[in-house]
Amino acid sequence: MIASLTIDTHGPACHDITGRVADWLRKVGAGDGVVTLMVRHTSCSLLIQENADPDVQTDLLGWLDRIAPPADDPAMAWLRHRDEGPDDMPAHLKAAILPVSLHVPVASGRMMLGTWQGIFLVEHRRAPHSRQVVLAFQPVWQTPG
Repeated sequence: MIASLTIDTHGPACHDITGRVADWLRKVGAGDGVVTLMVRHTSCSLLIQENADPDVQTDLLGWLDRIAPPADDPAMAWLRHRDEGPDDMPAHLKAAILPVSLHVPVASGRMMLGTWQGIFLVEHRRAPHSRQVVLAFQPVWQTPG
């Protein structure tokens, strides 16, 4: 079972997509297995992170900006790839250190996330984008026995 989610973004942010993934698992009648998520872009990421306190996402985005500021920052003058603006290569750097795919165990149709965990699409670019996240559910095959 494979599907695709579209997430419209409007600048750097963490977009909680946990509910949309859970809805899809219900829709397809998922039982026990694993759901795999993969973002089809090179300038955003996927992340399992705390979903209770929004300060966690704010601090995460601030940290990412400190380690990979826009190319118009003097510390990043060495960057050559600027085809789509000063945030282009820094977005690729951020996507290189955060995951672009996730695997989440599923039991009886429910993701086995921890109490404070959510699944986020992390947008690294300043301009609006329409992002695609592919979902694939692989059931666990059990032999009768």
